[in-house]
Amino acid sequence: MTFTGIIVGFVLWFLLRYLVAGIYTVDQSERAVKTSFGRAQRVGDLSTLSDPISAPLRPDEKDRYDYPQVRVIPPGGPYFRWPWERVYKVSIATKTLNMAFDPLSPSANQNNTILEAVTKDQLNTGLTGEIRYRVSDRNLYAYLFGVKNPIAHVMGYFVSILRERIANFEAPQAAPASEGAPAPGGMAAVSGISINDLRKNLRDLNEHMDRECASSAARYGIILDASLITGIDPPPEVESALAAINTAHNKVSSDISLAHASADQKIVQSRRAVEIETLKAQAEVEPLRALAEQLSNLKKSGPGALGSYMRNVRLGLFGKALQIILEAKR
Repeated sequence: MTFTGIIVGFVLWFLLRYLVAGIYTVDQSERAVKTSFGRAQRVGDLSTLSDPISAPLRPDEKDRYDYPQVRVIPPGGPYFRWPWERVYKVSIATKTLNMAFDPLSPSANQNNTILEAVTKDQLNTGLTGEIRYRVSDRNLYAYLFGVKNPIAHVMGYFVSILRERIANFEAPQAAPASEGAPAPGGMAAVSGISINDLRKNLRDLNEHMDRECASSAARYGIILDASLITGIDPPPEVESALAAINTAHNKVSSDISLAHASADQKIVQSRRAVEIETLKAQAEVEPLRALAEQLSNLKKSGPGALGSYMRNVRLGLFGKALQIILEAKR
């Protein structure tokens, strides 16, 4: 092997090892960040505090979650990197997780199947459902370099907010639909069963979780698209008691509704009867008023007009009568 052959072989090896291998592409569902000697390429001096994703953060949290904005490589290619550069590819596709998932402990939460939480009446409930999330391409620094295990942080953050909400949840008081409706807080306030309240207000609970978790993108670089709590199960020892309470509550509510419906029907009937009697009285009074008005007009037309009218009326009555009784003058 000559010296020239060694040089040619080294050049070929270098081209294959560092130049050809440095060509890469980015898929449609991916975003990439390039580092040079371990430092990510930044976008000037901009940070996440200048991005709208930091708006949900509290004032005391903004200094803690102040990450630099990095240059994001969009889908496409081919791109090239030098040997001292490294490319981090991240999928931004939406993913789904069981809300009981614990990335640090596979045996936690009953093998990652049911999440436990305590209600305001000190009952340990089991929650089932899922969350949808995706990586935020506007805060890839936090996801890649700022947090060691973003999924673990996000799940811990989500679970802590959910348990706090479950522990302090109170059913919203609805305003009465009409004047005859019962006042707010009727049987619902008497029963005070928070598990029943939670089951009836799952939508409000999910919407609350979406609002409270809006800052996860600025915190950990992960967007929580939606939380879908689908089941709330009480302990087995109180399930039968809750069923009995629900049955009694439904029966009382049904009786109250029937009583209000009957009372409303009687009120409507009474109003109609009053209207009918009023119309009858008006029908009887109206001819008398018209007659009085006619007699008044006749009296104004002349001194003998009213007497002539009375004489004509008498003659008409005499013509119809079979017998006439007159009072004799003494």
